[in-house]
Amino acid sequence: MSRIGKQPIPVPDKVAVTLDGLAVTVKGPKGELSRVLPEGVTVSQVDNNIVVAPTTDKRKSRERHGLCRSLLANMIEGVSKGYSRELEIVGVGSRAQVKGKNLVVSAGYSHPVEVIPPSGITFTVQNNTNVTVSGADKELVGNEAAKIRAIRPPEPYKGKGIKYQGERILRKAGKSGKK
Repeated sequence: MSRIGKQPIPVPDKVAVTLDGLAVTVKGPKGELSRVLPEGVTVSQVDNNIVVAPTTDKRKSRERHGLCRSLLANMIEGVSKGYSRELEIVGVGSRAQVKGKNLVVSAGYSHPVEVIPPSGITFTVQNNTNVTVSGADKELVGNEAAKIRAIRPPEPYKGKGIKYQGERILRKAGKSGKK
């Protein structure tokens, strides 16, 4: 049995959880998330906790036990606290700005790249080089941050490009000159 799956998920006061079989809806101050969980688990609410249990002792059911518990815990934390991912833009002339809701990134191409956020995601920019992607859905925040990073991934020679905050870029030595 999954160690993570065994742990009950505490539900904060401001969060409302609605269970309808395997369809789960979570409402909180940061928004509303819903998801249909895969077969092989049962979800129940005991007092102020959510408990996930496998339906059978088969491998598929045991595999999904911990996954479903983590998904539910992420949904509850997302609607109560929210998630954010920070990116840094490194390089001369590279910058980002917010126009309306869209993010416009100038990363060394002949044209600026415009990123349109899906519903529930917001972009903020500080000092033209620090971009913050925030929202209630952890998966969506991570995917949008990865899309922004993919515009110009950091290169190993000078370290220019878009990287996650705190990401360490392994640097390579350049060409050696002739003797």
